[in-house]
Amino acid sequence: MKPHLRKCWSIPPKQNAAFVAAMEDVLDVYARAYNAECPVICMDEKPMQLLHEVREPLPMEPGKPERYDNEYKRNGTCSLFVFTEPLVGWRQMSARPRRTGIDFAEEVRTLLEGRYAHVPKIVLVMDNLNTHSIASLYAAFDPETANRLAKRIEIHHTPKHGSWLNVAEIELSVLSKQCLKSRMPDLDTLQREVKAWEHKRNAEQKGVSWHFTTDDARTRLKHLYPVVLS
Repeated sequence: MKPHLRKCWSIPPKQNAAFVAAMEDVLDVYARAYNAECPVICMDEKPMQLLHEVREPLPMEPGKPERYDNEYKRNGTCSLFVFTEPLVGWRQMSARPRRTGIDFAEEVRTLLEGRYAHVPKIVLVMDNLNTHSIASLYAAFDPETANRLAKRIEIHHTPKHGSWLNVAEIELSVLSKQCLKSRMPDLDTLQREVKAWEHKRNAEQKGVSWHFTTDDARTRLKHLYPVVLS
């Protein structure tokens, strides 16, 4: 997939060496050959508002769509965590009450001790939020556990304001269109819905074919590269 760059408002308007360095680092990761012993995983988060229906929706009828009342009750907020391995068409969704460093660390541990318990290391691509760091592991677990987990992660951060480079953001976009159009009254309901969507999509092995390369970036985003005077 090649991003629609004209729609990416987060691309800096002028030369930005920090953006370019992080962008090329992530694109080089995506260009790697598939390695089952060191899979590339993309991670992202999405804040969610929990909304309860005040009146029961009217069901669909011939010639009439399902109808909802504009009024609703706010039931707080939560966060969706997604991990996806694009090259094999797999993703894992989880709904949590918060999006703290502790939550991030617990999700990473579940990943490393679950599906990827057998691999020596994973490559983790994610946004550069302050919670997305090895420090969060040490905040959540004892030093031995944190160190053991940290040694199995190779982290690559997308540039600041460059989250469009994260394949997991594409996965969240699909989830929003296919699963999150209805109001979710509570965390349990949200978890059930996203898990059902996750299982269906995994069974179909829906993946993301990423085609935007470092060479493309140097051509299409040439204005971002500092001019080096010889």
